[in-house]
Amino acid sequence: FRRAHTLTVLFILTCALGYVTLLEETPQDTAYNTKRGIVASILVFLCFGVTQAKDGPFSRPHPAYWRFWLCVSVVYELFLIFILFQTVQDGRQFMKYIDPHLGVPLPERDYGGNCLIYDPGNGTDPFHNIWDKLDGFVPAHFFGWYLKTLMIRDWWMCMIISVMFEFLEYSLEHQLPNFSECWWDHWIMDVILCNGLGIYCGMKTLSWLSLKTYKWQGLWNIPTYKGKMKRIVFQFTPYSWVKFEWKPASSLRRWLAVCGIIFVFLLAELNTFYLKFVLWMPPEHYLVLLRLVFFVNVGGVAMREIYDFMDDPKFHKKLGQQAWLVAAITATEFLIVVKYDPYTLTLSLPFYITQCWILGIILVLTWTAWRFFIRDITLRYKEIRRQKQEHRQEKDKCLSNGDGHSALLDEPNGNKLRERKL
Repeated sequence: FRRAHTLTVLFILTCALGYVTLLEETPQDTAYNTKRGIVASILVFLCFGVTQAKDGPFSRPHPAYWRFWLCVSVVYELFLIFILFQTVQDGRQFMKYIDPHLGVPLPERDYGGNCLIYDPGNGTDPFHNIWDKLDGFVPAHFFGWYLKTLMIRDWWMCMIISVMFEFLEYSLEHQLPNFSECWWDHWIMDVILCNGLGIYCGMKTLSWLSLKTYKWQGLWNIPTYKGKMKRIVFQFTPYSWVKFEWKPASSLRRWLAVCGIIFVFLLAELNTFYLKFVLWMPPEHYLVLLRLVFFVNVGGVAMREIYDFMDDPKFHKKLGQQAWLVAAITATEFLIVVKYDPYTLTLSLPFYITQCWILGIILVLTWTAWRFFIRDITLRYKEIRRQKQEHRQEKDKCLSNGDGHSALLDEPNGNKLRERKL
């Protein structure tokens, strides 16, 4: 039935597209016709995938919604592969087919410079530095981290990623000028206010979702209009709730998996800035916003698939399809950045930055070796030593009670009797 329904929808869509092309005279514009053909092909593929793709772990608001984003992931990955195989100039000029205003080098905004919170030299507005930093990216930071918290569902991991990205901005500000920010912009406005408040609101939402009663009733079985409206709104909440307990220190496998998740998250965040830098896209362009919306939808599914695979590998024997696609997309974006501007990426880090990263890596590796290797050997040695001490204490207690002599005398006789029985 599902396949027949799919073929029916595809047939209707194909007929509609053919009817539209027959009604109008085909323009003698190769670029315009190419764009129309590509868009029509993508629509047919999305229509097929929405009805035929494999369902993911989410079923609200509808499984077709998540199948749609899975197909969008495939289309986006194919687009990235196409961009990867173009020359740098052709790739940048290709963006003009999407928006004629693109394909032009843009100056990067520097958020550093004057870092005085109160500037007495400016008599009209001493706090102009603060107002200058309060642009559209402030609410974007807040809502971004609110949604990331809903994906990760762990306060510890969210704070680690938030703080680590600020360290990455410190480390890479010699490559991208807009990474250069004031200290209070890094730690007060970003980490504490925007990111911290977004994480706090996200954790409160997760707490409410975990306490919510998940009892679903058919819309037409609800007698009141208020109940019907409430049921429609709750359609956009999860069907059931799964609390994420990552437990990174419980085993080496989970520790490496959590480190890998943090690494991919940070790489995807960096790709946002480097892609618009190498493809000449302004930060406020709608393509940048669409990419973030895309990652919000596919990232939530990928995180759930990763957690299910880690938490119950016997039932979930393979990593989910959306998780693999997100990893492939992140890697392809990074390859585009490497190909389009290798000079920027190969700018050497300042010496003190290199020292800090080497020290941090050594500390992480040392803790990993201690926690999962040295500590286990030490605990095992202590357990063997404790068992030997208990055995000696029991033996000494027997000797002190006067039973040790008879027991020692009877032991050879007991051995002889056991030998005769054998």
